[in-house]
Amino acid sequence: MHPNELWCADYKGEFMLADRRYCYPLTVTDAASRYLISCEALSSTQTSLAFTVFERIFKDFGLPSAIRTDNGVPFASPNSLFNLSKLSVWWLRLGIQLERIQPAHPEQNGSHERMHLTLKKEATKPACRNFLKQQERFDRFQHIYNNERPHQALGMKYPAELYVSSSRPYKGLSDLEYPFHDRTITVSQCGRICLGNRKINLSTVFAGQNIGIKQIADQVWLVSFMQYDLGFFDHETDRVTSAENPFGAKVLPMCPE
Repeated sequence: MHPNELWCADYKGEFMLADRRYCYPLTVTDAASRYLISCEALSSTQTSLAFTVFERIFKDFGLPSAIRTDNGVPFASPNSLFNLSKLSVWWLRLGIQLERIQPAHPEQNGSHERMHLTLKKEATKPACRNFLKQQERFDRFQHIYNNERPHQALGMKYPAELYVSSSRPYKGLSDLEYPFHDRTITVSQCGRICLGNRKINLSTVFAGQNIGIKQIADQVWLVSFMQYDLGFFDHETDRVTSAENPFGAKVLPMCPE
């Protein structure tokens, strides 16, 4: 594996700061080099906060080929089509593959979990008095972890010795078009496909995104997003019936520590 083939992202368990506010550390590592790309002290797991962090690191380090996460918010959404979230849909738009671990199997993200144990021991106890001071401690931990701590799995090298930025720069999003479909439609803010007088329920995670629809049989239409077939609807239903899930949890080996 080479740097930026796979990043791992997760929230280390929340903890209370001295000012009695909860801190939710969002961490991102490169699987090949163990490089700690980001460790951000956030006030919640809200999607908007995660967007800000990932946009910054994409600008700083470029885009990975894939990101491995668990099935929790904001990486996934339990009530949406294929458990996609607004964050994961954005990643797909950027050409990043989704790699999900199986529920209740944190060992499939083993090296990242091992980093969390070290982070908890060295940078959260005791907790700092506020977010600013806690972020300063996380920044110091990140520098030491990347530049001063050799890893046995790396042949006793430092992560910073092995990591290089991605050759895929972050350039934002281009327009989605579907030349081989019958129509390109922008999903409404309430997650619907508006087709004449009909309103077909899809999912709010696709709000503002272009999808393609194509008639594949008499009164039956296929709904696609990028290269992925999401499902079907017919002339009687007002909801998309999902196709086979292309984003389900992958059966992964234990990630070495």
